[in-house]
Amino acid sequence: MNFDEIITLDKADPLAKKRLEFDLPANTIYLDGNSLGALPKSVKSRVAEVVSQQWGNDLIKSWNSHNWIDLPIKVGEKIAPLIGAAQGQVICCDSISVNLFKLLCSALKLNSERTVVLSTKDNFPTDLYMVQGLSDLLGPDLCQLQMVEEQDIQKNLTESVAVLLLTQVNFRTGKLLDMAKLTQLAHEKGILVIWDLAHSAGALPVELDTCEADFAVGCGYKYLNGGPGSPAFLYVAKRHQEAVKQPLCGWMGHAKPFAFDANYQPSPNINQFQCGTPSVISMSVLDAALDVWQDVDMLHIRNKSEALADVFINLVKVHHCLHELILCSPDDVKLRGSQLAFSHDAAFAICQALIEKSVIADFRAPNILRFGFTPLYTSFEDIWLAVTTLVSIVESEQYKEQRFNVALKVT
Repeated sequence: MNFDEIITLDKADPLAKKRLEFDLPANTIYLDGNSLGALPKSVKSRVAEVVSQQWGNDLIKSWNSHNWIDLPIKVGEKIAPLIGAAQGQVICCDSISVNLFKLLCSALKLNSERTVVLSTKDNFPTDLYMVQGLSDLLGPDLCQLQMVEEQDIQKNLTESVAVLLLTQVNFRTGKLLDMAKLTQLAHEKGILVIWDLAHSAGALPVELDTCEADFAVGCGYKYLNGGPGSPAFLYVAKRHQEAVKQPLCGWMGHAKPFAFDANYQPSPNINQFQCGTPSVISMSVLDAALDVWQDVDMLHIRNKSEALADVFINLVKVHHCLHELILCSPDDVKLRGSQLAFSHDAAFAICQALIEKSVIADFRAPNILRFGFTPLYTSFEDIWLAVTTLVSIVESEQYKEQRFNVALKVT
C-alpha cells in the first residue's frame, strides 16, 4: 500500500468531515481516543455559556430555567441510541465504578438464591475490585467472585452463578465478546448479565435491547468525547426497573426529591439510579460532545474502524524492523473492537518515544503497546504517519535511550 492509496481512502471516507468538528492539536497523531476522546469544538462554547451565563448570571434559577435537573436523563437519552437502547433505560450519573456497585447489588438482590459473580481474569481491574469490595462488605455467603479465562466463560455458566459481569471489548487486547450469544447462554441458566461498554460505546454498534441484556455501564470520556472525568452512564432493562432497588439511596433517586421526606421512596423508573446532585458542568460538556453523533451511522463507524486497523496491520507487516511487535488482538477484524494491541519487551519505551514525536499511543502493563482508532476524527493519513514514525523509532533503536525508560505516574 502506498501513500496515494492512503489519500484515496481518506477522500472516500463518509466520516471525513466529522474531523472538522474536533479541536485537534496541530502536527499530532492522536491514537489514544480509547482512553480519552479528543475535544469537540462545540464543547468550548457550551462550557463558556454554562459558566458565564447559566451559573454566573442566572445562578440557582438555572436548575429550572436551563433544565439542569433533567441533564442526567437528557444525556442518557442521547447515549441510548448509540448502545441500542430504547427510551427510559439509560441515565447519566456518577462513575463506572459507582454505577457498577449499584448494578451488582441490584442484580444480586434479584437473584438472591445465588451468590457467585462470574467474570474474567483479564477484565478491567476496577470491575473486579468492585465485586471484591462488595464481597468484603456482604461476606462470601452473599457475594463471591469467580474469575475465569475468556475462553472458559461458557463452561462456567452454572446454576450457582447469579451474575455474569463482562466487558464487551477487552481493554488490553481489544478482543470483542459475543454479547448476544453469551447473554442468551447466561439467561438459559437463570443468570443475569452486566455488560461494561467502556471500550465499545461509540466505537461499534451495540444492541443491548436486541440482545436482551439486563444491565450495562459505560463511560463518557473515551469514544463519546466527554472530557476527563466525564460522568458515566448505566442501562437497566425496562423489564427490571420495577423490581430492582439500588443501594445508594440518594435524594436524587427519590420519587419526589424536593418533598424532602425523611423516608426514602425510590423513583419507579431509571431515575432511582441517580444518587447525589448531578455534576452540571461536566455533564453539560458531555451533552454538547454527544451532538456530533446526531447524523452518524454506527455502521459507518464500524466499517471505518475495521479499515483503519487493517491498514495499520498491513503497514506494520511490510517493515521487517517491526517483526518483534506481536499482535495480541484477534486476527479476525470481526472479533476485535476499535483498537490494536502489540506486545513487545520495550513497549513502554517505544510508547514514550512515539509520544515525544507527537504520535500519541498508550502502554498497558505488562508489555502492551496499544493503538486506538476513533473513526470520527482518525484519518488514514494518520495511520500512515504513525507507522512511519514507529519504523523510525524502532529501526534507529531510539527507544533505548534512558529518558524513554523512566516510569511515569500515569501510563
